[in-house]
Amino acid sequence: MDEFSLIKQFFEQPNAAADKDNLHLLKGIGDDCAVLRVPDGKDLVFSLDTLVEGVHFPHNADAAELAWRLLGAAVSDLAAMGAQPNNFTLALTLPSLDQNWLQRFSENLAQAASQYHITLAGGDTTKGPLTLSAQVQGFVDRDQALLRNAAKLGDLVCVTGTLGDSRAGLSLLDKEQLNAAQHYLLERYYRPEPRVATGLIIKAFANACIDISDGLLADLGHILSQSQLGAKLLSDAIPMSSQMCDVAGDQALQWALSGGEDFELCFTIPKEAWPSMQQALQGHHIKVSQIGEIVEQTGIQLYQNNIWRPVEKAGFNHFQTT
Repeated sequence: MDEFSLIKQFFEQPNAAADKDNLHLLKGIGDDCAVLRVPDGKDLVFSLDTLVEGVHFPHNADAAELAWRLLGAAVSDLAAMGAQPNNFTLALTLPSLDQNWLQRFSENLAQAASQYHITLAGGDTTKGPLTLSAQVQGFVDRDQALLRNAAKLGDLVCVTGTLGDSRAGLSLLDKEQLNAAQHYLLERYYRPEPRVATGLIIKAFANACIDISDGLLADLGHILSQSQLGAKLLSDAIPMSSQMCDVAGDQALQWALSGGEDFELCFTIPKEAWPSMQQALQGHHIKVSQIGEIVEQTGIQLYQNNIWRPVEKAGFNHFQTT
């Protein structure tokens, strides 16, 4: 099997129906480039994510889980912009041609794409250390993309879901016997759920937004740096699951603040917009929590044990040397 038959067997044929149903994707897999028509009144937003074996996932990771993790993490960037997903391109670097691996990966990638309403539009394959990349593209109403640099003094700091679950899942990768709670955490690690629907709701109210990939403190820090403001957070308000707390013990708050790869949304909204947003979220199955406030003094302060203390914007950094 060569590169072209690989693409045809595992990616082009299973994708044909989704390609046909996407009215904005005029040409997908099979040409030098995909052709996309941006609807009137929309802006195109796009992002690229890469997973490297031994860095982002263990060497024995299941191909099915990798498909979900890759696409979920990538689509999460669209959610953070308040965008509707449309299509993605895929780059696979494979150490060998393993048809069983490719079958599991491609089948689950198609399932994830269907769940996230996004179409595979093309990509590339090559030989080398196992590396997976997905570039996602979506649409947002013109000039309405949620950005990191628009937080305002007095805004509430909010997050979706619970934090630290993926870090807890990471700690369980080598564990052979798992109970139901631990299975939940491992699934949170391998199968992040991009908060697209939530992003589409909150974009009418939010000023700034980011997805939590490197950890709450690090990613909120990006909003603060670009908005030239600071934040005060309440430790008791940080949402944490009972499953994570059971596994993490005394480290639970630290994992929630800095664990990373939860792919929840962190956003800021004016205080007066909170009631309206809550009304808009009625019936929405993802919880949104207030965890603090935007302040003038730069940096992040955490209220814990009846005192305010500054905290470092710690999180994952590929090239950090200290």
